[in-house]
Amino acid sequence: MKNPIGNLNKIFDSRIRLGVMSILLMNEVADFNSLKQLLQLTDGNLASHLASLEENGYLKVHKGFAGRKTKTTYSITRAGERAFKEHLDGLENMIKGAR
Repeated sequence: MKNPIGNLNKIFDSRIRLGVMSILLMNEVADFNSLKQLLQLTDGNLASHLASLEENGYLKVHKGFAGRKTKTTYSITRAGERAFKEHLDGLENMIKGAR
């Protein structure tokens, strides 16, 4: 018997982390406020999920300034892209197996 969830990554179980990774995979870079608006989250909720992705080596954080304001942007690391694509492949295989 095959394990239908063998390739799924627990880090991406959260719809928020799944959303962050999807947005960054399609856009390469996104700033904090754009992610917050797209995912309709509070600052604290988004920050905790971004920290989790960063701690696991899946995100790079870039801090800079736009005029006098700080601007934080995020991008996916190579390891993050590889892990996320493997997760998506696992989801696809699980869906195909259920049909």
